[in-house]
Amino acid sequence: MNNQKLEEFFQGHSTHAHDLFGAHVENGGVRFTVYAPEARSVQVRGDFNGWDGNQNWLTKIDYRGVWETFIPWANEYQLYKYSIETNDGRWIEKADPYARYSELRPNWSSIIVDGSNYPWDDRQWMDQRTLNYDRPLNIYEVHAGAWKKDQFGNWYTYNQLAAELIPYVKEHGYTHIEFMPLMNHPFDGSWGYQISGFYSLTSRYGTVYEFQNFVNEAHKAGIGVIMDFVAVHFASDDYGLCAFDGSKVYEYQNENEKSQWGSYNFDLGKDPVRSFLMSAANYWVTYYHLDGLRMDAVSNMIFYDGNKNRGENIGALEFIKRFNGKLSYEHPTVMLIAEDSSDYPKVTADTKDGGLGFHYKWDLGWMNDTLAYYKKDPVFRKYHHNSLTFSMMYFWSERFMLPLSHDEVVHGKGTILNKMWGLYGEKFAQCKNLYTYMMTHPGKKLNFMGNEIGHFREFDEMKQVDWFLLDYPTHREFERAIRDLNLIYCTHPAFWQYDYDLKGFRWIDPDDGNRSIYSYYREDDKECFVVLLNMTPNSYEEFTVGVPYKGTYEEIFNSEKSIYGGQDMVNYNLVVSQKGSYREFEHVITVRLAPFAGVIFHVKKPHKHTVKKH
Repeated sequence: MNNQKLEEFFQGHSTHAHDLFGAHVENGGVRFTVYAPEARSVQVRGDFNGWDGNQNWLTKIDYRGVWETFIPWANEYQLYKYSIETNDGRWIEKADPYARYSELRPNWSSIIVDGSNYPWDDRQWMDQRTLNYDRPLNIYEVHAGAWKKDQFGNWYTYNQLAAELIPYVKEHGYTHIEFMPLMNHPFDGSWGYQISGFYSLTSRYGTVYEFQNFVNEAHKAGIGVIMDFVAVHFASDDYGLCAFDGSKVYEYQNENEKSQWGSYNFDLGKDPVRSFLMSAANYWVTYYHLDGLRMDAVSNMIFYDGNKNRGENIGALEFIKRFNGKLSYEHPTVMLIAEDSSDYPKVTADTKDGGLGFHYKWDLGWMNDTLAYYKKDPVFRKYHHNSLTFSMMYFWSERFMLPLSHDEVVHGKGTILNKMWGLYGEKFAQCKNLYTYMMTHPGKKLNFMGNEIGHFREFDEMKQVDWFLLDYPTHREFERAIRDLNLIYCTHPAFWQYDYDLKGFRWIDPDDGNRSIYSYYREDDKECFVVLLNMTPNSYEEFTVGVPYKGTYEEIFNSEKSIYGGQDMVNYNLVVSQKGSYREFEHVITVRLAPFAGVIFHVKKPHKHTVKKH
């Protein structure tokens, strides 16, 4: 036992507790180490001793509750459990909190796995990886068990996902895959957010080595991999972390013990709990080469139960800062993303500047305001025009990411397509308009699986995406529109290079509420893109709008093109700007604008001539 690492664990500063605890294949056998501070005694039972714990008692090697034994005849892939004698003389059985692999539910034995021997060959990707501030970041959010199933209705394995999901994502213009949690979880309906094994890869879809292979193949294809990480609460199953040694090792000892989901809240003020979670994050990033972690329910850490009226959770806030600071120090190119619905300041500011230290924050305000607007009858949208302009009032306060995630397509909320106002054809037209807005708005992007094909059915973890929809032309055309928007976004730096810089975005006319039309432009040093969004069924054969540069404007995307299922009221010819006055702009273009159209025009910026001094 490394004494320095052990002290770091007890002081709440360890990011390598997985090196101390768990089942470690070493020296021709397996070392078992567990933290059980209030236990009277501890046994380990497993395949290696005929499940007779009396053969293998653990020795208490530290007065604070560290127990250990070495079994020379134990091997990788064997099953095991801990039997713990509590302070009051009861015997309880527990899975290893640091197990790296586990049986598939309803069984719960831990499984001995090393996981350090995978032959990675993604060095080029790892060497070039960044936090993507000035790169495109377009995330495809996936539930691994419900993206696609085989002909017998079984989950795809990690190998099958590698063969089909990776090329699908690349072809459709996404840069990263984000998995909903892949840690071991007992209940399928929790989608992985109520976890029993924080180091244990779920065995639903394959082995540790197969998931490592998935990430390796993704990297070689130029696709990053992000995973959701839950640090707020844990599953309430008896074999898990709750009352681990008969005492409250991981949870609170007061009214904060239970969460709003019926699970147990982590007491993030306890130092060993902090080390446990920080090390879990470091383990996933190190052993699986993950490119980012999206921390779930951050508002429930900032405030008790996410309730601002209950006040700040000081212990949890300190944990967040320590977590982000240490992870960023050890892995400076791994993205740390906050799913945070609060208005707490400086979530994405550096911890040195008093911030929480995340790199990105989901803009849930943008999501709520935007979807509420698109639900409204176009007749009344003029009264809510600022719903779509408001985001740019606060956008520069954080590094925001625009999410249309799984949370928006469950529990009776309706899918993204079904949220749109109107009848069948009107819904598709407005949804294409919505994605034109999303992909041209500043900020990185996230889209949940199925959204890209116009899903009508809400997400169900038991069913695969309704791929049969692509047999229908309307859905096929919609998919093409979303793919083309993604590719336009990824191809042109103007849409992402200055995401968090004022010079990357400017309104042309944010106040055209009577017509419910929005106009703005995105630019970098070489190119400019003018965006028009018509939010009503009114059409315009001659719509005049100001433009920032004199030149020839080319329509590179129109959501109403026939190839996207639109009425083809588009601008096939180049549009030459004219001298004219529109707000503060000295040049204008006059274009056709179809009902509910989202349109993008491109112009090359004029060269800046320098005068040589003689």
